[in-house]
Amino acid sequence: MRALHVHVTGVVQGVGFRPFVYDLAVRLGLRGWVRNSSEGVFAVVEGEPGALEEFARRIRDDAPPMAVVDSVTAREVAVQGFEAFRIEESEVLEGAMTLVSPDIATCDPCLREMRDPSDRRYRYPFVNCTNCGPRFTIIADVPYDRPSTSMRDFPMCEECGREYGDPSDRRFHAQPDACFVCGPRLYLNPSSAASVAMDADWVWSPDRQTAPRLHRDLQTERARSGGIIDRAAELLADGGTLALKGLGGFQLVCDATSEAAVARLRGRKRRWGKPLAVMAQDLEAARALARIDDAEADLLASTARPILLARRGGSDVLAPSVAPGVAEIGLMLPYTPLHHLLLEAVGRPVVMTSGNLSDEPIATGNSEALERLDPIADAFLLHDREILSRYDDSVTRVVGGSFQSVRRARGYAPFPLRMPVGSDVDILAVGPEQKNTFTLVRGDLAFVSQHIGDMENAQTLESFEETIALYERLFRVTPGLVAHDLHPEYLSTKHAMRLDLPRVGVQHHHAHIASVMAENDVRERVVGVAFDGTGYGVDGTIWGGEVLLADTAGFERFAHLRAVPMPGGVAAIRRPARMAVGTLASLGLLEHPGAATLRARLAEGEEEIVLRMVERAVNTPLTSSMGRLFDAVSALAGVRDDALYEGQAAVELEAIADLASDGAYRFAMDGAGPLVIDPAPVLEAALDDLARGVQPSMVSARFHRAVVDAVVRVAALAADAAHTADVALAGGVFMNRILLEGSMVALGEAGLTPLVHRDLPSNDAAVSHGQAFVACSKLLAI
Repeated sequence: MRALHVHVTGVVQGVGFRPFVYDLAVRLGLRGWVRNSSEGVFAVVEGEPGALEEFARRIRDDAPPMAVVDSVTAREVAVQGFEAFRIEESEVLEGAMTLVSPDIATCDPCLREMRDPSDRRYRYPFVNCTNCGPRFTIIADVPYDRPSTSMRDFPMCEECGREYGDPSDRRFHAQPDACFVCGPRLYLNPSSAASVAMDADWVWSPDRQTAPRLHRDLQTERARSGGIIDRAAELLADGGTLALKGLGGFQLVCDATSEAAVARLRGRKRRWGKPLAVMAQDLEAARALARIDDAEADLLASTARPILLARRGGSDVLAPSVAPGVAEIGLMLPYTPLHHLLLEAVGRPVVMTSGNLSDEPIATGNSEALERLDPIADAFLLHDREILSRYDDSVTRVVGGSFQSVRRARGYAPFPLRMPVGSDVDILAVGPEQKNTFTLVRGDLAFVSQHIGDMENAQTLESFEETIALYERLFRVTPGLVAHDLHPEYLSTKHAMRLDLPRVGVQHHHAHIASVMAENDVRERVVGVAFDGTGYGVDGTIWGGEVLLADTAGFERFAHLRAVPMPGGVAAIRRPARMAVGTLASLGLLEHPGAATLRARLAEGEEEIVLRMVERAVNTPLTSSMGRLFDAVSALAGVRDDALYEGQAAVELEAIADLASDGAYRFAMDGAGPLVIDPAPVLEAALDDLARGVQPSMVSARFHRAVVDAVVRVAALAADAAHTADVALAGGVFMNRILLEGSMVALGEAGLTPLVHRDLPSNDAAVSHGQAFVACSKLLAI
């Protein structure tokens, strides 16, 4: 007889790991114990040497499907003579840290139960087990046990308690385990303007939230819950808008096939133009709406259940205003039992978008939603399980056959990324202004937060600060250093300045490139191509078309797009036509015949105002932004004069590109230290085409090819100077599929190695991660 003490780290709580260990030990004839701890899972096993060796091997190789085993450490200990194998109470260790699973989509066994009329959980909207259900959105602290979650408010009935305590049951220690008798329940509240009264027993109120939970009659509760879902489905079929309480916050729902319903939702939500996500009942229904290949189908149906950006195709049943002017549509499948039940009752695809007014954080609490969303929703589909962490839906796509994150949130965060170098000092990196995330570093683990949003108002700042506090508590992080953007007016930077901590300022585009390096485990100097809309340069101007020779210690600005004026600053971002006029005027091209159509579309007196601002440099900063050049070309080609959301002009320019056409424009490159990428020849050639009547779709394709060509040409020059073949592509402009895929292929053909993001988006959501990597490296160098 021998004995082993085993310590397992990784995502090993909330994923059925202890029942797995128990079953494995019993089958191998081993005795001892297993327990959760604040720093992972511990076990002591006693038995024959061969059985112990097999246990140590299979605990990693055969782990539950949702577990992520980071390390298994085994050491021999004295035999104590245990009589059986048992599961012990969890252990709380001061300062210890363990990883928490993201929320997991409802598994097939639970769905079968939910659809089985003979099962006691038939049509229960909160069915779950150890392999699925809410995780991070309900946790208050670790270890992940029911008293540390929002399920602490729901004492289990006898049957649920039996399942919960039976190591052979798949619901053993499933912390959200519940049923109609003892668990969370649905409510349906009308909006203040609704004229139809609801059944009094359906309506939620704050006193119901705080009242003691009493065990209820199963059949009565099932009928009540079914009636609520059926009434909610009727409301959607009648063109209404529903505010639904999801996993990480509220969602706004309407009939995606009704133009009137979608237009009404857009008007109330103040979401103009920006595409809306659509939830389809199943994969077959999704394939009827878009062209979905096998890799995309796997992603769409994965346990994370993200929104997938898929190519348009199939039927045209969706309302035109769901996703106007774009080549892709955001599709998702149901990921909670409530979603499944509602979609089955509705029988058609629905819009499923964040429950907020545009630019505000999503609502999470019932009272909050009833107040904030009342002007938008006709009714509220509520439940009484508290949401403890705010999470948007993740957005993903497949590029070149590989997964790429577009927005990292539910289903992926807070799983950490591994840093190429670790830090003895805990680090907080506060990120940028747009598409904010923050990153906390402990050792070599980087906890990149879920999508926070644009840091432009007090509500988002409050959400940012609350989420930092939650991450610090759960992952036992006590920052000793804060990294931040150089822009002094960013709310995130101001937050960093208020902290009594040493600070590291990281230039915006350097952070972009550093994040790509970290994701690809590269530490040596690379060529970094950072194309985006706005970033504060070290010279105080607005950068955004940058080619850097970068490592984590610093960077050299090897090349940049020629700077042009932004008449009115932010006003030029909202009105690409203004950006086009300013750009053409600065390059001496405004009088070109090809610009006549653009000039004719301007408001009376607008051209004179813009030219005066450019001439006198009044409220007209210079920018080297590639994003702004895309805006200018979009307006010049007649695609988009006014942007209703960030990046709209560029998105719609990409959508119309006729890639079957031929021809390409070409940037000039001149100067030394740094090299200037001059768009004047590109714009002049585009004006020539427009004057000849060439279609905007061909102009778009030729412009995209010009940008790809410029990326490869300047990267080759920079690679020679830096003695490297690695080229990191980063920044929001590389969300453009044509540009990203074209650059990756062309760089490879040129003998260079493209480095791109996978787990993090190319846009500003990756900046905090790059800030953290730079800070880690600076500490290592001290």
